[in-house]
Amino acid sequence: MAKQLCSGMTAMLSINSWQGQQQHHHWARSQLSPRPISVARRLTKHTRFRVVCQSVETQSKSEVYDPELGAKVGQDRLLKVPVSNIRNFCIIAHIDHGKSTLADKLLQMTGTVQKREMKEQFLDNMDLERERGITIKLQASRMRYMFQNEPYCLNLIDTPGHVDFSYEVSRSLAACEGALLVVDASQGVEAQTLANVYLALENNLEIIPVLNKIDLPGAEPDRVIREIEEVIGLDCSRAIPCSAKEGIGITEILNAIVEKIPPPRDAAASPLRALIFDSYYDPYRGVIVYFRVLDGSIKKGDRIYFMASQKDYFADEVGVLSPNQLQVDELYAGEVGYLSASIRSVADARVGDTITHYNRKAESSLPGYEEATPMVFCGLFPVDADQFPELRDALEKLQLNDAALKFEPETSSAMGFGFRCGFLGLLHMEIVQERLEREYNLSLITTAPSVVYRVNCVNNETVECSNPSLLPEPGQRRSIEEPVVKIEMLTPKDYIGSLMELAQDRRAEFKEMKYITENRASIIYELPLAEMVGDFFDQLKSRSKGYASMEYTFIGYKESELIKLDIQINGEPVEPLSTIVHKDKAYSVGRALTQKLKELIPRQMFKVPIQACIGSKVIASESLSAIRKDVLAKCYGGDISRKKKLLKKQAEGKKRMKAIGKVDVPQEAFMAVLKLEKEVL
Repeated sequence: MAKQLCSGMTAMLSINSWQGQQQHHHWARSQLSPRPISVARRLTKHTRFRVVCQSVETQSKSEVYDPELGAKVGQDRLLKVPVSNIRNFCIIAHIDHGKSTLADKLLQMTGTVQKREMKEQFLDNMDLERERGITIKLQASRMRYMFQNEPYCLNLIDTPGHVDFSYEVSRSLAACEGALLVVDASQGVEAQTLANVYLALENNLEIIPVLNKIDLPGAEPDRVIREIEEVIGLDCSRAIPCSAKEGIGITEILNAIVEKIPPPRDAAASPLRALIFDSYYDPYRGVIVYFRVLDGSIKKGDRIYFMASQKDYFADEVGVLSPNQLQVDELYAGEVGYLSASIRSVADARVGDTITHYNRKAESSLPGYEEATPMVFCGLFPVDADQFPELRDALEKLQLNDAALKFEPETSSAMGFGFRCGFLGLLHMEIVQERLEREYNLSLITTAPSVVYRVNCVNNETVECSNPSLLPEPGQRRSIEEPVVKIEMLTPKDYIGSLMELAQDRRAEFKEMKYITENRASIIYELPLAEMVGDFFDQLKSRSKGYASMEYTFIGYKESELIKLDIQINGEPVEPLSTIVHKDKAYSVGRALTQKLKELIPRQMFKVPIQACIGSKVIASESLSAIRKDVLAKCYGGDISRKKKLLKKQAEGKKRMKAIGKVDVPQEAFMAVLKLEKEVL
């Protein structure tokens, strides 16, 4: 691109300099005087503008985008426009298909963010998002765009692409009338592309297909268009080819948003109803609520009422996100904004609640959102027991910002007081742990990820059990059911064999395989969720060299041969190290745990057996030899009976010590074993 710019500028400068030579012969003979230099500089500046702008020509080709005009229009984005000129849309795509880059370019082209302030992944304002290169939180931004000499207000919501954050995507879609479906022109349709399209169709959104990364050497736009039409069933005759990185096709996307996405309905005269789609806790201003006004209008100073929590507050500050918070006096139906009302209790303003006026309440609340169903569970314990209250406060505040997080108190004999937390997936669990440690300065221990089992007892009761310590005794249970997910893997045909082998090793049941296109296949399995919460996704990526993608949905519970594996140290069961495993994997897990514990537990004055048991049956065992004093050191010879007497006396002492001795398992051992459980389960 840089080379093209340089060559373009050189060509245009040479033409201009040739014209200057024809008009001013006496300048051509001598050295350049100051005036021609300034002319050359002015030409260079003008030329650079023209060269940069050639990549973003509008459809008429004669009209060239003017960055100065865009910046000027962007400055006026707080000015009101008619409801018919408002467009609410979000960007949906698979991971790494270029959502955040496209959002950056839209902000830049509309003058919402000045060039000097621009940085990559502008809307990803969390350090974690920047480090990992992924979007974790939905981000909203208001833009102003001139189309056919008429101003339009565009409200953009950038969404995450990973399956673990699909709850964020579903909430974004509920606040929009349309969606940009971004598909990588080299990768094509992937698992999360499909999942997000179906979510958008459920919300009756207008979908605009966009082919991104067309500047890459491996881009195949025609093949990808066929894929979208065959797999998803969208008409791609007017799909927009673009390159967010190079700025190609951005104006066409902005024009399509204005032309194709319907405006919100005009309901400004109705009683206020606003849907909360996100919120976070500010230590100075309390809970900050992000909402979409569906009916009526809201002004600064209004007394507002939250219909679900039945609490009322005064709106101290009302504004829009552009992308930073900018205060306005009023927001009306169709607009997206934020609200600060000195809300100190995090339970008073939940995601999905409806905001209305206290004096003119709406008749009914908005439908809100479905509750997120946690898929993966783990225990979170503070390393320092004194940090338990801080952990509780941190989880409550984080839950405000991450509505998919669920938690309840839990006690462990080894690690004290903590919380049993539910997540949508392993990445979600990892991100929550990192955010708690970074944003709230906590030191945490996490137990191995587990799932909720359903136990059918002999008295016809059904008990849900997420922790092995809560499992009823063998005599009281009739059967154990485990959660099962339907998993769809999209892969190039070269990796079908290795992915099927991976699924079979994890007790998966084959359902269907179909070829989407000539080179890509969809494989569907039913898989126990417990087998997926380990390293399944990592294995899928490594076996397919990163080309395969997956998407899963929970389908129900299924009876299985599951057992509780106990660890006994010196004959005493250690409850925190117990796990629920399938019968076929019990031996390998037991062997790995006992060997690891042997390395980690310090030697005692007596012999310590470490055993993995199923009920009373020992399936794997290791022993820690005793620390012994050399009682024969003082014997310089003499009869063997003297030596035997001394050894026998020592053995009796060790036996007495073992009967009353207690083995303390160090914290490091627990942490190392929990890490091992994550690997072997």
